[in-house]
Amino acid sequence: MARGVPMARRRVASMPRCVRVFARGAVCALCLLFLPATAGAQEEAPGNVAESEPRCRLICAPELKIEPTWTVENLAGRPRLEADGQTERAARENVFELILALDVPTTIPRVGFTFEAIFVPFGGTAVNPFTGVAAAESGRTEIRDNGIEIESEVNFHLFDTDQTGGWVSSHLDVVDKLSPGETPRVRSVYTHKLDFEWDTAFHLFNRLSPGHWLRNIEAELSLDYLATGLPKAGDVVGGERFIDNASPWSLSFVMVVPLAPLVP
Repeated sequence: MARGVPMARRRVASMPRCVRVFARGAVCALCLLFLPATAGAQEEAPGNVAESEPRCRLICAPELKIEPTWTVENLAGRPRLEADGQTERAARENVFELILALDVPTTIPRVGFTFEAIFVPFGGTAVNPFTGVAAAESGRTEIRDNGIEIESEVNFHLFDTDQTGGWVSSHLDVVDKLSPGETPRVRSVYTHKLDFEWDTAFHLFNRLSPGHWLRNIEAELSLDYLATGLPKAGDVVGGERFIDNASPWSLSFVMVVPLAPLVP
């Protein structure tokens, strides 16, 4: 062992680089999650009651939400696929997802951040991607495939509830999507993709009192355009040849439920 090097430092140095990067990212995320919004008292003229209001510098207190989501894939421009000499157009697919979303407001006008972990509870696949064992070998029609994706978003707010009487808000998102690779050219199981989203939220319970947690539940429509990472015409994926480029369009129906705080 090297002399004069503390044991803790040697342990950190011996860790794989990907583990060290993940650990640093986890520490940053925890700091962001527990970063409190500072409160200050606003002094007024004698005879008036001092009024306090939350303050923050650049990054404000985050909000944790759970979002059950129903997504329609291949919404438009469904590609033609060729397999075993037969050609057919790809069908529209309905996918149910559970999303944990961390919304991070900022002091920059109309700009915020969102970090999402996406879980597909009812997915299925014919071959286990980690062991290579086919479902038929174990006497099953398919293997459960609970795919996990990570998204990091920059949100640009178009309008908020202040302009719509409390009923509607909308924002455009530029998204870094980390999800399983989908083309024959990928060199990694998971790849980064560029995604654009247009989200419009409807605040259905706006007439309830401000202190009621149900008031913060939203029904949301999300239109997605996945700009990179999809199969192109001529690619062969899973025994099927794409005659056209894969469809980048999808539409999601989302129910947004606050977890912490219950009353943002």
